[in-house]
Amino acid sequence: MPYSKTLRTIALLLIAALAISGTVDRTSEDYARQGLNRALATFAVARALNGVISVAKGTEVAVEPGGVGVILAPGEVLDPIHDLIERFSGVMLIAASSLGLQMIVLSITSWWGLTALLLGALFIWLALIWSPRLIENTLFRVGSRIALMLIFVRFAVPLVIICTNFIFGAFLQTEQDSLTKDLTATSLAIDAINTQLEEATDPIDEPPASTPETPSAESDRSGVVNFWEGLANVGSQIRQSAQDFSTAVADWYNSINLANKITEIQDRAAASIENIVRLIAIFVLQTVIFPVGFLWLFVELLKSATRQSISLFETRSTNLEK
Repeated sequence: MPYSKTLRTIALLLIAALAISGTVDRTSEDYARQGLNRALATFAVARALNGVISVAKGTEVAVEPGGVGVILAPGEVLDPIHDLIERFSGVMLIAASSLGLQMIVLSITSWWGLTALLLGALFIWLALIWSPRLIENTLFRVGSRIALMLIFVRFAVPLVIICTNFIFGAFLQTEQDSLTKDLTATSLAIDAINTQLEEATDPIDEPPASTPETPSAESDRSGVVNFWEGLANVGSQIRQSAQDFSTAVADWYNSINLANKITEIQDRAAASIENIVRLIAIFVLQTVIFPVGFLWLFVELLKSATRQSISLFETRSTNLEK
C-alpha cells in the first residue's frame, strides 16, 4: 500500500510540474504551428495549380497545317481535373482551419487560472492519498473528481497534438513533402507551357505594304529592259513560291509542336490526380482521424483512472467504518 501511495504521489507531482513548466504547451504549440504552415503551403500550391489549370482550360489554339484549319482546345479533358483541384483546395482550407483552431484551444488550456485550479485539485487528491480520514469528507472526494476533469481539460489537446505529430513525423511527413514538391513542379511546368502557347499564338505583325511605283515620264522602255524585268519577275515568283512552301512546312511543324504541348499539359494534370488524392488522405488523417482517435484513447484512460479512484476511495471508507 505505501508503495502504491508513492507511485500515485509521484504521478501527481509530475502532472503538477508539467502544468507549471509549460513544456507540453510549448512543444504542442510548435507542432501545431508547423502543421499549420505545411497546410497553408500546400493550400497555396493547390491554388497556384488551380490557376494554371484554369488558364490552360481556356486556351484555344487555331492552326492551319497545310491550309486546313484546326482548333486545339484541352478544356473538356481538364474539366474533371480542375474540379478535383478545387475540392482539394477546399480540403486544405478546412485542414488549415482545424490546425488554427487547435492553436486557439492551446492558448485557452494554457491559461494560468486553469493551471492554478488544477494545482489546487491535485493538492486535494494528495491529501486524500496520505490522509485516509479525509475520504469521509464529501468536499475532498468531489475535489479528486474535479482534479481528473481538470487534467483532461489541461492536457488533452496538447497531448493529442504531440501524439498526432509523432505519428505524422514517423510515417507521413516525408511522403507529404515529396507530394507537395511534385505538385509545385507540375504547376510550374504547366505555367511555362501556357506561356509558350501564348507566345506561339501571338499575331505576327504584317510587313508594311510596298508603295506602288509612280509611273514616270520614261514609261516606255526598250524591249531589252522589258525582257530582263520579265526574268526578274519570274525569279521573284519562284522565291515567293519557295517562301510559301517554307511557311506551310513551318505551320505544319508548329501545329504538331502546339498539339504536343497541349498533350503535355493534359498528361501532367492527369498525373497529379494521384498526388492530390494521397495528400487529401494525409491531411484528413492528420487533422481528423488521428486527433479524434487519440482524444478517444485519452478519454478512456481518464474513465479508467476515475473508476479506480472511486473504487479505492470506497474501499478505504469501508475499512475506516470497520
